[in-house]
Amino acid sequence: MEDKKKYPVKKVLFICAKATIDSVYAAFIMANGARMEGIESEIFFTFFGLDAITKKKMKSLHVATVGNPAMGIPTIIGGLPGMEALATKMMKAKMEKLDMPPVDEFIEILSASGVKLWACKLAVEMFDLTEKDLIDELDGILTIGDFYGRAEGEGTQIIFI
Repeated sequence: MEDKKKYPVKKVLFICAKATIDSVYAAFIMANGARMEGIESEIFFTFFGLDAITKKKMKSLHVATVGNPAMGIPTIIGGLPGMEALATKMMKAKMEKLDMPPVDEFIEILSASGVKLWACKLAVEMFDLTEKDLIDELDGILTIGDFYGRAEGEGTQIIFI
């Protein structure tokens, strides 16, 4: 019989690279759940994930209907005019019924609970953004090397969403 040691998760770092509602809320819910369990939690927003923390875009996130096999509809139907807006409206209505906060409120909750929120320096530069374009709760802009440096220590997990 093997000697199984337990290695508890002490810190979880999420990488959010897409700003679709499902990706953003997955990162938010898991980061919030980690904090509720007493686990350190951080989210690193890169590439299109930056839309979730860009003041002008964060309230207009949507559901991707094209190329999303989980939607259960053929891609050709998902690409029809208005399908993405309809799917987004339906998803937001379901989330509201479940009392899930909108993106901006959820960010405030995450920040208040101690979740660190980081923007990717390369992506910020690539999309010609400045720190003023991003949420006030942002803990900073990091290079990927800086972000990986935050993953030091036993019990740390990195999850790409």
